[in-house]
Amino acid sequence: MTRRLLPSGEAALLVECDSLDEVLALHDALDEARPAGVVELVPAARTLLVAVDPERMPLESAATWVRRIPAEAGSRLAGAHADVVRIPVVYDGDDLAATAALLGVSAEALVARHSGIGWRVAFGGFAPGFGYLVSDEWPFEVPRLEAPRPRVPAGAVAVAGAFGGVYPRQSPGGWRLLGRTDATLWNPASDDPAALAPGRRVRFEPV
Repeated sequence: MTRRLLPSGEAALLVECDSLDEVLALHDALDEARPAGVVELVPAARTLLVAVDPERMPLESAATWVRRIPAEAGSRLAGAHADVVRIPVVYDGDDLAATAALLGVSAEALVARHSGIGWRVAFGGFAPGFGYLVSDEWPFEVPRLEAPRPRVPAGAVAVAGAFGGVYPRQSPGGWRLLGRTDATLWNPASDDPAALAPGRRVRFEPV
């Protein structure tokens, strides 16, 4: 695993990795051995931000800690939090039939695959509460729409590239819509505002 450490202000390090799988493996390894002074671990597609309390852990000490932690990329679900976020889905998305045809499967087979596997929130982004979901069992690389929609409704369950996701609020978007859910994914008034926080396991349940 290649790691390049860059300071990010006075209280964080940005760790650059070669792949998302390496980010997930490093995130899990660091989270399991997190010492006092590490405030937050924020994964992204190719980076991991390690935020610290400099009075408890200077950046130099944090860099030494990160370099010493072994992490070997493996299952994308390895190390994910044990609690499972279950999301009920009505599979009637505008792009369901076209996406299934594009992938060479029936709509029923696509729904069965999407709902029959375990997902993990790899990282957040795009909008508050939006989680990029990955799974070892998801075999498809799904092209984005050629022209993004100006408005995707809140609760839209979608796929793009190797990722799954759920739109937490109305917004523009170019992902392909498979269904919809009434689940609340972002509640800023809650102590735990993002239902799909990095590291959580997710299952989609047809209704």
